[in-house]
Amino acid sequence: MIALIQRVTSAHVSVDNQTVGAVGAGLLALVAVQPEDGEPQAQRMVQRLLGYRVFADDAGKMNRSLTDTGGDLLLVSQFTLAADTRSGMRPSFTTAAAPEHGRHWFDRLVELARLAHPRVETGRFGAHMQVHLVNDGPVTFWLET
Repeated sequence: MIALIQRVTSAHVSVDNQTVGAVGAGLLALVAVQPEDGEPQAQRMVQRLLGYRVFADDAGKMNRSLTDTGGDLLLVSQFTLAADTRSGMRPSFTTAAAPEHGRHWFDRLVELARLAHPRVETGRFGAHMQVHLVNDGPVTFWLET
């Protein structure tokens, strides 16, 4: 499982000009599921999303997590993160999960996140989405499990 996380002051995702998920300060996570992903990867990704220290402490160092700050989490499925781009001029998606597998494990990730954190919003799996964000920093990290 892959997540590209961005520290945001706000973010929202729209489908057909309708907002389907919106957050204030916290994290936006673009998430890709890979063919071998399952329960261990979903559980570990939730731990990392909630525990990764990307927020400033009183000394200005990135030493606080989403759990520490009580910030929001916006999870957006994005299978293109799993693309193989090592050769050619067109990405290959053989390294991304099939849609049914991807939906199942993305939904499980959302379920686990909601059990562990009070404010979790999502995009819409498989939809053509517009993601709007104000990246704070900018701070962006690539996480893998």
